[in-house]
Amino acid sequence: MEKVEIGVIGGSGLYAMEGLSDVVEVNPDTPFGKPSDTITVATLNGHRIAFLPRHGKGHRLLPTEVPSRANIAAFKLMGVQKIVSFSAVGSLALELEPRNFAVPTQLIDRTRHRPDTFFGDGIVGHVAFADPLANGLGKILYDAMADLDVTAHHGGTLVCMEGPLFSTRAESELYRSWGAQLINMSALPEAKLAREAGIEYGLVCMVTDYDCWHTDHDDVDIQMVIANLVANAENAQKLLAAALPAIAAAPRDEAIAKASEFAVITAPELRPAESVARLKGIIDGI
Repeated sequence: MEKVEIGVIGGSGLYAMEGLSDVVEVNPDTPFGKPSDTITVATLNGHRIAFLPRHGKGHRLLPTEVPSRANIAAFKLMGVQKIVSFSAVGSLALELEPRNFAVPTQLIDRTRHRPDTFFGDGIVGHVAFADPLANGLGKILYDAMADLDVTAHHGGTLVCMEGPLFSTRAESELYRSWGAQLINMSALPEAKLAREAGIEYGLVCMVTDYDCWHTDHDDVDIQMVIANLVANAENAQKLLAAALPAIAAAPRDEAIAKASEFAVITAPELRPAESVARLKGIIDGI
């Protein structure tokens, strides 16, 4: 299988990429199962990328059903070192308007039903996650937005909720009281798994709506979201093409690349052979 250093995860509304050449479709299997869909390996703006639609083509998977461990494992086994993740999000702040783009730097985990680590089954590992997003990669993505016809924001906190229902009004107000600016259903466990695998994870948030806290704005509904998804998808593709040269040229964040180098604390002689085999090639310190 061809080795590719840059992976792209398409969120809601972004199920395929335009302008690709030398396209190869791959269907990898991993110790954690099959990814969400076929992975497209192709050239965009002179650089090879691996593209995966998070919810599958046609949007078949609930946020809770997305096989995030298989998705990140597949990228790792393909050689991916940096992931650009696109996500539709709701806004918790007045200044982040629908159809704005944002690159957050912090996450709050409100998911409940998703496997969120590669460790377990007899192997214990703990990885630092204080800064959950690759901020160097995020800055490259934000800088590339300057050439787009889009209002861009950098920094702030995103809440990742379970879904598939949108927030209650009380929840929306609670998240605002925490100082969060954005909310989605997909950044986690992707970011956690990418960190365990030593992959930089940059998150591009495409605002589709104000969450239901905004009493002067229509409550969020799927028709509103879809209309703004379509408008955001074109800018997402332009952003990726513009940012790729700088992403490819930037040195790896060594702290992230080595995140799991000393993470495993289970004594080597007590690590189950099957669990070790499952993590080989995914967790660098195993």
